Amino acid sequence: MKYMALIYSPPGSSPAYGTPEFEAFMASYEAANAAFLRDGVLVSGEALEDTSTATTLRIRDGHTETMDGPFAETKEQLGGFYIFECPTLDDALRYAAMIPTATYGSVEVRPLQNLGR
Repeated sequence: MKYMALIYSPPGSSPAYGTPEFEAFMASYEAANAAFLRDGVLVSGEALEDTSTATTLRIRDGHTETMDGPFAETKEQLGGFYIFECPTLDDALRYAAMIPTATYGSVEVRPLQNLGR
């Protein structure tokens, strides 16, 4: 089964770029990525640009509306994702726990629907 791990964190909570803390943070991501690849569970994963670059689209009464930024104002913002192929939710949670942002943000793990593909 495929599971998506959505990575959320409060704005400004990650280590500042160029600091030793940032370098250590990135090294922990590289170690997690290596484990995901080694164990053959990584399907995909990407970091997202800041929410200030987002455009939200919706269609109402046949008209397309777009807005700059995310639609909902929240304390935590979506910063990236992984898709894991794992036999069980417990396995997916074990890999999600390796995501470094989980130490100060949160990781939501959800199974992907199999729509007959």
